[in-house]
Amino acid sequence: MLRKRNIAEKVRQSLGHFPVVVLLGGRQCGKTTLARMLKPNWRYFDLEKGSDFDFITRDFDFFFQQHSSSIIIDEAQLSPTLFKELRGVIDQDRQRKGRFILTGSSSPELKAGISESLAGRVAIIEIGTFKMNERYQTSLSPLYNILNTLPIEQHPEALVGLSPVLNTAQVLEHFLKGGYPEPVMMNSDAFQAQWMSNYQQTYVQRDIRRLFPRLNVENYRRFITMLSELSGTIINRSEIGRTLNVGESAIRDYLDIAEGTFIWRNLPSLERTVSRSVVKMPRGYLRDSGLLHHLVNVRSLESIYTRRGTGAAFEGFLIEELIQGLQAVESVPWTFNYYRTRGGGEVDLILSSPAGRRIPVEIKFGVSSRLNDLRSLSTFIEQEACPYGLLVSNAPEVRRLSRSIIQLPAGCL
Repeated sequence: MLRKRNIAEKVRQSLGHFPVVVLLGGRQCGKTTLARMLKPNWRYFDLEKGSDFDFITRDFDFFFQQHSSSIIIDEAQLSPTLFKELRGVIDQDRQRKGRFILTGSSSPELKAGISESLAGRVAIIEIGTFKMNERYQTSLSPLYNILNTLPIEQHPEALVGLSPVLNTAQVLEHFLKGGYPEPVMMNSDAFQAQWMSNYQQTYVQRDIRRLFPRLNVENYRRFITMLSELSGTIINRSEIGRTLNVGESAIRDYLDIAEGTFIWRNLPSLERTVSRSVVKMPRGYLRDSGLLHHLVNVRSLESIYTRRGTGAAFEGFLIEELIQGLQAVESVPWTFNYYRTRGGGEVDLILSSPAGRRIPVEIKFGVSSRLNDLRSLSTFIEQEACPYGLLVSNAPEVRRLSRSIIQLPAGCL
């Protein structure tokens, strides 16, 4: 049974505004399934299939004469020339919208091709693994439309009226297993473990080796395993380099590759603040919590409760949930940062609206939090004149903890 994706409506709208929509995301996150679900009657070509690759690239003019619209082309990064050829086809009838869907995993050729050849002609939409509500097939939480559409002064009243869409057991199951569609659909612990092992091996040995043929893939494999332990922290490149016996520049390249292939997210620090002691280094985390738990050999909820890094992993998990939710409804992009000072003050996530208003978010794995534990959040709200801040945790209910701090259960995300 196909699962509804939150981003589907945004893709439909983009097809009405642009000739080309490009769906970007990591391997096995559901790009192809979404494209074919939205346009089941369109012709489908997969550039990983030799016959399709040859048919399209042998004679572009002939191909586009026969197929000038209603086409899905999968793994488009495998033919860098495609983007230039596609531009000519589009410009012959520039006002015609909704003609092509391309999908791709990241590569230097893909990004260069889109920016150089299709600028102004393309909508780029990023797709992650399943969000919590997509696993359980519930509606996207009203939270995101509140954040995206209401005047910010009306947020507190609307947020206090929310109820959790999911219970704590559902939240923790998704946190443990992650959102890659195939294991979610199979719903088998044995299959999940086998699938994750295969994914890890295929990602490194096939995808990375093909995209970056000069890369030391064994070092990169070890690097990804290290990232699973460092998820949710500020990455010390020199320290990792010493462990792997490579230079800091190589670690910088590894981080760029991990982010560019959509398994890692770098969260920039918020630098434009009243504070003059801001730490100006990005923090990062593995984007899928199921992959993280596989890499650190966590297979059960009992292991989650005893693992030292669970708090940081849960932060990353809910940050990704919030980002995906906003990206599904936004018309103008929000920006996402974290905040940390040299004195130790820290806020896990700063949401900045297109209008420039900031919403600080603190994330806790536990059920209850004292106001004394939220001093950094309170200080940031006062310092930056924010209308309110959020505490997201495994608490059972929405509550006002103070005049300016609202508690949201993770099930509201």
